[in-house]
Parts: sequence; structure tokens; C-alpha cells
Amino acid sequence: MDKHHILSGVRELSLKQGIGNVTFETICNFLSIDLEDLMEIAPDENALVEKVLEHERGSFMSIFEKYNFDDYNAIDILLTVSNEISHRFNELSPSVTLELQERYPEIYQQHIEERIDFIYEKIKINIQKGISQGMYRKDLSIELLSRIYISRLIDLHNPVFFPPEKFSFKLLFEVMFENFIRGIATEEGLSYYTIRSGEIQNQNGISNHRKN
Repeated sequence: MDKHHILSGVRELSLKQGIGNVTFETICNFLSIDLEDLMEIAPDENALVEKVLEHERGSFMSIFEKYNFDDYNAIDILLTVSNEISHRFNELSPSVTLELQERYPEIYQQHIEERIDFIYEKIKINIQKGISQGMYRKDLSIELLSRIYISRLIDLHNPVFFPPEKFSFKLLFEVMFENFIRGIATEEGLSYYTIRSGEIQNQNGISNHRKN
């Protein structure tokens, strides 16, 4: 079993059982691997958490490697990335983030800062592109909007605002994303967004039906 599958398995187990219930022993039993194989990747608990979070950031960044966005308009880029995030991270909940933050504050903070830096640069580029294409309004402050987008992402993981037993990450992200687009789009952009988001929802509905 390679490093990717082991780290994916650790993430899956943590989401199922809660981070506090996961040990090296339970991981090895869950993945049917030897302790030595796991310790080659991470010799201790802190190192393992760092590796899992690094793997999660890599999964997000790989979305931009999977697609060549040069020929996409700004709204299609955001829709595509949003759809990928929804599928890849739909099992996340604020409770998982809170537990990470409480147990490993320094590691979690470093993870958040690196993720924010990456998303911030990508959303800035997207807003610039959307304005130049007439999809987003010309009176927008690119830096301010980029910061607002980041702050909303952070808020999604606040269990006080969004109790995990009531709101899934998937639902929170989709609502946040739609509100963001509707707040910056021109009439042309909003019309395009409405059509394309409907097409994507239909495609996902067909795909889910086939899986069931």
C-alpha cells in the first residue's frame, strides 16, 4: 500500500471515528498494514497529522493540475473547482476541524495559513479574469473580495455559527459559494451562472442515480 492510500485511509478513519479515537494500532488494523510501514511515513502522532493535512492540501491543489483553466471563463472555473471540492471533501464537518484545532493548534495553524495563501492567490486571479470577461462587476475591489472569500471559508468551520449536527460542509460550502457569485456577477455573469449551475446539478443527479 503506497503513501497516498495510507494517508487517505488515515483521513477516512479519523472522519469515521473522531481524531481522539485514532491510534497507530487502530490505523494499522483498519488498513491491514504493519506498524513499520506506517512509521516510515510518520514516526509519531504529530508527524502523522502534518502528513495527513499536507495530503489534504495536495488534494485541493491537484484540482488545478487536473484541469487546464486557460480556456475557461471565470465562472466556469469557480463552478468546476466548487464541484470538485464538494465531491472530494463532502464528508468534512466543523467538528473535525475543531478537534484538530484543539489537539494540534500549531500544526493546524500552519495548515490553515498555507491553504489560505494558495486560495487567496487563486481567487484574486479569478476575480481579475471575471472582470476582464464581463462576468463580474467592474467596480469590485479585488483584494477586498479575495479577503472576504477567505473569511467566509474560515467561518464555515465555526461550530458555534454552524453546528456540525445540523449543517454539513457540503451544504455550507455550496450556499457560501452561490451567495458569493450572486454578489459579484454582472447580469450576463448571473445568467450564465444560473444556466451552468443547473447543468452541473443535473449531471450530478444523474451520476448519483447511477451509483445508487
